[in-house]
Amino acid sequence: MQYPLIRIGVLGVVLLLQACKITPVPAPEDPLVLKGEQTFFNELFDGNGRSCGSCHRAEDNFGISPAFIAALPKTDGLFVAETNPALQQGFENPALMRLFGLILENQDGFDDLAGNFNMRGVPHTLALRNSIASRAGPRTGWGGDGAPGDGSLRAFAVGAVVQHFPKTLNRVAGVDFRLPTDAELDALEAFQLSLGRQQDLSLPLPLRGVIARRGQEIFLDNTLGKCNACHFNAGANGDPAIFGPGAGNLNFNTGVEALPDQPADLTGEKNPPDDGFGIPGNGEFNTPPLVEAADTGPFFHNNSVETIEGAVAFYNGDAFTASPAGQLLIGATGSAINLDATRVVEVAAFLRVINALENLRAAGALIDTAIAYNNGQARQLVLIERAGFELEDAIEVLRGGGLHPEAVSEMLDGMGSLDLARAGGDRKRYLRAAKTSLGAARAQLEN
Repeated sequence: MQYPLIRIGVLGVVLLLQACKITPVPAPEDPLVLKGEQTFFNELFDGNGRSCGSCHRAEDNFGISPAFIAALPKTDGLFVAETNPALQQGFENPALMRLFGLILENQDGFDDLAGNFNMRGVPHTLALRNSIASRAGPRTGWGGDGAPGDGSLRAFAVGAVVQHFPKTLNRVAGVDFRLPTDAELDALEAFQLSLGRQQDLSLPLPLRGVIARRGQEIFLDNTLGKCNACHFNAGANGDPAIFGPGAGNLNFNTGVEALPDQPADLTGEKNPPDDGFGIPGNGEFNTPPLVEAADTGPFFHNNSVETIEGAVAFYNGDAFTASPAGQLLIGATGSAINLDATRVVEVAAFLRVINALENLRAAGALIDTAIAYNNGQARQLVLIERAGFELEDAIEVLRGGGLHPEAVSEMLDGMGSLDLARAGGDRKRYLRAAKTSLGAARAQLEN
């Protein structure tokens, strides 16, 4: 978010310079990570009642969806624009937030509150270690310009407080909020970098399901799906064989803004076109990772597509084919993407399965960490609960595609063991039983 420094003040300039430092990433249960977790979910920065966790919910894959928003109480900090008179105009669009999970952003500055804003979905904060680096600099947020200063993850916290935490639209540091300290920036960065995968996949995987296996073949085929070019190994980085070594995360104009009948536009609410990266924007958005995609919808920067199948099918359409990215792909490969309905479903099945495999990996790691704690410790219960979130996601993702009912059955057994562990007794025994069920589920998904 390219905020004018005059709004942040001298202290803000100092903190932005501090934010440019590179901080080593510690292990998940390192004290710095735990401090960052506490700051992420509980620190309000003397603002309007929001925390970082108000939009990035652990229960919802460290993002937030309309379904999750609908279940929140009216007193939740997310709805501050509905309860604070000073923020009722120009801070959020409550209708679009509730209907489509869209949050008002001012990446191009706050000078024209009447029209100088974008409505964007909340990107998850999983696998950031593998997803935001590029040879052009850090790519944070949907446009790759989601932070002031150097655009780094540390600087992102500064921009987030200025954008989302103020008591009034004056956004004066020390009055409407306080900026994060250098120590808090270190901790927030360490926590966010600890979330999700710490390395990319190495495709192809030995998948057992014929549909997902065929989807993987299409994904990797540079004459069919062509997906691997920009989502190398189903991540967020460009294929080094195509874009050169160290390309990292790349920005593209894929034509999403040209889609007809955008859901937010159908409501009649004010929703100006999003110009993407830069001031003024060049229409480009950064590439998201795909391993986590199936359970983190809706999709694209404006939440315009609800299902993973719809997101895959987008690349068949006129909006993508006519876009600069679509034309670049045609020039490089000689043809546009043209997948029949069965192949769209197969690619989506592949994405669903690798998502479920990542859920199983994450749940297993959380369970292992929980086992290391003494029974009854509060931290152990937090880890058990988060392992349950991961299993719930895996079950939903596979069921949504009609995939691997045997694996789902094993996961349900694992959920039962986690429920028993939460209830008390010999928690470690139940956690080990859950790990056994996770292993059996994984064996149904890959060889």
